[in-house]
Amino acid sequence: MTKKVLPNEMVLEEACRLLEEGREVVITPLGNSMLPFIRGGKDEVTLKVMPHIEVGDIVLARLPGPSYVLHRVVDRNRSLLTLMGDGNLRGTESCTRDDVIGTVTTINGRPPGDGSLWRLLKPFRRIILAIYRRII
Repeated sequence: MTKKVLPNEMVLEEACRLLEEGREVVITPLGNSMLPFIRGGKDEVTLKVMPHIEVGDIVLARLPGPSYVLHRVVDRNRSLLTLMGDGNLRGTESCTRDDVIGTVTTINGRPPGDGSLWRLLKPFRRIILAIYRRII
């Protein structure tokens, strides 16, 4: 079987269309912004449109540009969501509920968890991620 890697924009536009139809979508994200929980190019995530978004959910959001991010919700203030990649040491993105295309329901077939312990370990992420990158 031949594996073909398509540009993110092309894959995510199609994923958006399918999610809008109410379908589940499985993608293999690229990039390392969600390490150590999602390994770019290796892990598969299942996305689905969910009626509610909570702090700790991992969402696919469309940002101005247009660009897409698959990041965790770290804060929620009414309709404004603050997103941050688990592998990021700083830097966040803001979006509204309407910008969210889908929510991750599984990572490699398992529920993603809410990342609460990882968020508490934010001051130590640099060290933890450095060790992780050396081991993996």
